[in-house]
Amino acid sequence: MREVHVAAQLGFSREAEAYARGRPEYPATVLPWLTDDLGAAQGKVVVDLGAGTGKFTRLLVGTGAEVIAVEPVAAMRAQLASSLPGVQCVAGHADAIPLETASADALVCAQAFHWFATQAALAEIHRVLRPGGRLGLVWNVRDESVDWVAAITGIITPHEGDAPRYYTGAWRQPFSGRYFNELEHSSFPFQHVGTPREVILDRFLSVSFIAALPAHEKANVESRLRALIASHPALRERNPISFPYRTDAYLFARLEGGARTN
Repeated sequence: MREVHVAAQLGFSREAEAYARGRPEYPATVLPWLTDDLGAAQGKVVVDLGAGTGKFTRLLVGTGAEVIAVEPVAAMRAQLASSLPGVQCVAGHADAIPLETASADALVCAQAFHWFATQAALAEIHRVLRPGGRLGLVWNVRDESVDWVAAITGIITPHEGDAPRYYTGAWRQPFSGRYFNELEHSSFPFQHVGTPREVILDRFLSVSFIAALPAHEKANVESRLRALIASHPALRERNPISFPYRTDAYLFARLEGGARTN
C-alpha cells in the first residue's frame, strides 16, 4: 500500500478546517452528469474516493444513491463526519479500498485522482466496481485567463515541488486500456462567490503544498496574497468577490477482465 504523499498528509492535516471553508463547492450543473452519465441514483452504491472534507460527497448524497466516503487523512475525515453525519466514512487508500469486491455501481474521485494515479489504484477501483460500473474523475480548475487568477498561480506554483498536479496531465499515464475505457469529457463553468478571506486566503493557504510549508514561507505566501487583494482593482475593497472556475469531469467505463488475482 502506498503512503499518502507528504504534502497531502501534512498539508491536509494542518489545514482541514481552512480547506472546508475555502474550497469551492461544485456547480449544480454537475448533478445531471452524476445521475445520467455516472449512474448515481437511488438504489445504487457510489464510492467517493479521496473524499476529503466532503465537498463533493454532499453533491453525491443529493442523487439519492448510497454514498460511501473513503479518505486516508484523519483530519479530513473528521470534517466530513461533522458536516455529513449520515454518510458512511471509512479510512482507506486508493490501492487498499476497504470494501468488498464488486460492491459499488460507481466510484468518483473529486479533486483527488492525481494523488494516486497508478496502475495499482486502477486495479483496486476495478475490483470494487461491479460489471458495467462507471468511474468519474472530477477537478475544479481556475480560469487563468483572468489576470489576477493567473497572478495567484504565479505566487503558489514555485512552492509545489514534487506534489502531483492535475494540470500536468500525468494522471492519464495509468490508463492503458486494461481496466477502463474513457467515454467522455465534460466541462462546467461556475463562479465561487465569497469573501476575499474565503475564496483566496482560505482557498490557497489550504493547498496541500502551501499548508505543508515551514511557517515563515507560508507567511510569505499569505503576505503576497494579501497584497494582491489590497492592490488589484478587481479585488481591492470588493466583498464579496467572484472567483472564476470550470469543473472538468471525465467518465470511464469498467472493462471486463483485467482484475487482479492476488
